[in-house]
Amino acid sequence: MVDNGIQPNVITYSSLIQGLYDAGMWIKAKELIDGMADQGILPNVVTFNIQIDALCREGKADDAHVLLDTMIQRGLDPDIVIYSTLMDGYCLQGRMEDAVKVFDFMVARGRKPNTIAYSILINGYCRAKRIDEAMKLLMEMQCKGVKPNVVTYSTLIDGLFRAGRVVAAKELFNEMQVQGTRPNIITYNTLLDGLCKNGCLEEAIKWLRIIQNERVKIDHQTFCILINGLCTSGQLETAMDIFNNAMAKGLTPNVVTYNTIIKGLCEAGHVMKASEMFVRMEKEKCLPDGLTFNIVVRGLLKKKESLKAVHIAIEMRRRGFSADNNTLSMIVHMLKTDKNGPEYIEMLPEFAPKDDKKQSVNRKP
Repeated sequence: MVDNGIQPNVITYSSLIQGLYDAGMWIKAKELIDGMADQGILPNVVTFNIQIDALCREGKADDAHVLLDTMIQRGLDPDIVIYSTLMDGYCLQGRMEDAVKVFDFMVARGRKPNTIAYSILINGYCRAKRIDEAMKLLMEMQCKGVKPNVVTYSTLIDGLFRAGRVVAAKELFNEMQVQGTRPNIITYNTLLDGLCKNGCLEEAIKWLRIIQNERVKIDHQTFCILINGLCTSGQLETAMDIFNNAMAKGLTPNVVTYNTIIKGLCEAGHVMKASEMFVRMEKEKCLPDGLTFNIVVRGLLKKKESLKAVHIAIEMRRRGFSADNNTLSMIVHMLKTDKNGPEYIEMLPEFAPKDDKKQSVNRKP
């Protein structure tokens, strides 16, 4: 570009810096930023926002704050996006007091907080399990005429469920609709997940029917939530009904859905049914991932189906997946204690117990 006599401007530099950060090329990005100064091109608000966002995503909120101070010293006026980005950076680190200071500083400099700014703080408080402070912020934003959106409400509903405040979560779900905010699939999934994790499975199933009747586009996560909740509570038949219902609705289960049902079957001791489901997913053109293989191997080993477990472990390695720590420990224990251990070691040499008898194995890629 320069060789052709075209001089880059601040927009060109900012676009390139964004691309370098997105590609994880931090050193190159820094060199380009220094190159701007050498060319006498000063970074603008967009350039600073790119840098602040990149630093916050890397957990370097303090460095991002230094940049905020620098741009103010240079006479630039940070916009609400920059303040919100920095607040989110602090929230992700659990540093709520610092996030609030940025919020207050933004207000003091004449920037009116919007829905996104409030939602960032609310999410931070919910992540920090400080739900009462999050609810106070909801009331504050409403009093100041800032309308909560579906993200705001979904975040708070999730926070209330996580705190075990089921009634309050359901009340807020109703309130959002009264206030004119329509739930989306994320909100509904949050509701279902909260109900399942708080033992309200029958109510969750009723809500699934309501969601389907309202013709909301259901995703894989919706069924995974219910299947996991039902499997965890031992209601495998209902879980299988939900699974088959998903397929009947034309929603092809993905690997996460299969993993959820296979794990539930294994934990309930129905390893043969889990193995059948393992075969079924491949027939349905859904390839198992490393987690699938680990679940099946562990399930087979718990049922003393050593030879079948060995064959699955061999296939797992052939496809480039590795046994996790729990599976490794179980395989090593089986090789030491099973009467056919020496034979299985020949089939799985990389899992052979070491001479020092430690619970470790060679893990070659």
